[in-house]
Amino acid sequence: MTAPLRALDQVRILSLALNLPGPAALMRCRQMGASCTKLEPPAGDPMRHYNPAAYAQLHEGVTVRTVDLKSDAGQAALHEELTRTDVLMTSFRPLALRKLGLDWPQLQARHPSLSQVAIVGGSGAAAEVPGHDLTYLAEHGLVTGTELPATLFADMAGSLMASEAVLQAALLRAGDPRAAGRYVEIALADAAGYLALPRRWGLTQPTGSVGGAHAGYRVYPCKDGRVAVAALEPHFAAALCAAAGLERRGMAAMFEPSTREAIAQFLRSRTRAELDALAAEKDIPLQTLAD
Repeated sequence: MTAPLRALDQVRILSLALNLPGPAALMRCRQMGASCTKLEPPAGDPMRHYNPAAYAQLHEGVTVRTVDLKSDAGQAALHEELTRTDVLMTSFRPLALRKLGLDWPQLQARHPSLSQVAIVGGSGAAAEVPGHDLTYLAEHGLVTGTELPATLFADMAGSLMASEAVLQAALLRAGDPRAAGRYVEIALADAAGYLALPRRWGLTQPTGSVGGAHAGYRVYPCKDGRVAVAALEPHFAAALCAAAGLERRGMAAMFEPSTREAIAQFLRSRTRAELDALAAEKDIPLQTLAD
């Protein structure tokens, strides 16, 4: 990946966010040049315990301190840190923030120039409802069987939205250094909803062009594994059909079962190595996979 531009140089972020979305957002901000500090409770971040390697990568370059926010000493340490902070990142439910004196009205009154990026589960009243990545994806139709999704889509999409919110706050402050801080709420359920837009539009439904209906955009078995074929554009589809020995066909034919069956038969007869070579020779977008 190309190194991010250091658009957040001189921006100071304090994070109280645990688990994945907050630390992933902080990792992105750190890569963009932000100075990042994180306060963890005495028990630590759960990620440190259940996946130390992930925790280490997420917190590279981040100053981590242990602070008990439920104690007077912890509150004093927090607010001292906030006097030199541009953006506070949280991932508590609103009620928990209020109990800690960290809801937006209290924060703004005490630290007028501070911005807050609050990562929550659902938006509005749903922010108090317990949930996780899986439930947010299910809410938006992104869990289509009984198998778990391949990754934590809502958490990671939410982390990108949170880092984007930090950029927005920094941009507004750069335009007017005397402006009051801003509050931005990032709901992981909304992040899942954003990822679900192609499905809502019908693109990834079974009848959609990238949902399996187009013969050139599917995962097929091959002789010693699988092959993900993404020959969607007409010239790619034509190259795939030619390689499979099919006469030149229009785009409508790519949605016909006979085309799909012919391509499937061709791919089943080839090894991964043969298909990799074919892709390079004929300029066909595909990726072979093990079983």
